Amino acid sequence: MAARMSPTERQKRLGAEVRRMRTSAGISAEYAAGLLGVDRGKISHIETGVRAISPERLRTLACNCDCQDEQYVDALAEMARPGQRGWWDKYRGALPQGLLDIAELEAHSVRMRAAYSMHIPGLLQTSDHALAVFRVVIPQLPEHEVALRLAHRVERQSVLDSDNPPALVGIVHEAALRMRFGGKDVARAQLEYLLERSEQPRVTLLVIPFEAGAFPGAGQTVLYAEGPVPPLDTVQIDNSHGPDFLYADAQLAKYRAHLDWMERIALSPQESRDFILGIANSL
Repeated sequence: MAARMSPTERQKRLGAEVRRMRTSAGISAEYAAGLLGVDRGKISHIETGVRAISPERLRTLACNCDCQDEQYVDALAEMARPGQRGWWDKYRGALPQGLLDIAELEAHSVRMRAAYSMHIPGLLQTSDHALAVFRVVIPQLPEHEVALRLAHRVERQSVLDSDNPPALVGIVHEAALRMRFGGKDVARAQLEYLLERSEQPRVTLLVIPFEAGAFPGAGQTVLYAEGPVPPLDTVQIDNSHGPDFLYADAQLAKYRAHLDWMERIALSPQESRDFILGIANSL
């Protein structure tokens, strides 16, 4: 199979898990190459996501690494299944890779926790709100790219309306609710849309009011995406240079603790809806 020019985050993650499984078992790259019938260089490429590994070879490696977590191995084999494409692939080459990686991460999550201090979660934004956000970046985006990003954002939201949607816990600070991207009318419509989405069975919206005080990671945007098994959880952080994806055990534990803290100080779901309604009515 030909090498990939730019592997996706999901492909790189699979490679990282293959490497972790191999090194945890104390198996050398040379031994793994002989086991799978490939040259040593291909093992390195597999572990960086540049080359694919078949589900059959992955299971062979897992067996020889004495990996007895069947659910974990099954999840990796599913990641290795060839021919997987998503709706986001049509934007490849037109939008930054990081945006497509976020959409793919959301699509394969079983539960998400998202914390925002200055913005509304992307999955819960109206088109007008998103449009206003895309138009206040530096350097300014050309209109055709604004249109592409808006179309991509709208399609991302379809994950919440799928037949088997992931659960979403959105933790939003009062500051984000009071931001008026696009003006008063757009802001009011955005708050009303939040209320509408919060009535969905698998969407929970929690508000942190100003009076709740300090909490760890204040000002940082965090998405904690739970995979099919806990070892495949991922944290995605927004930065000015694009998204970062974290999955080291210590990093996952740190952000779980951050989000647990934020949930503890947030209003209840019903109190949060009442709070949002009060802000909307004041506009």
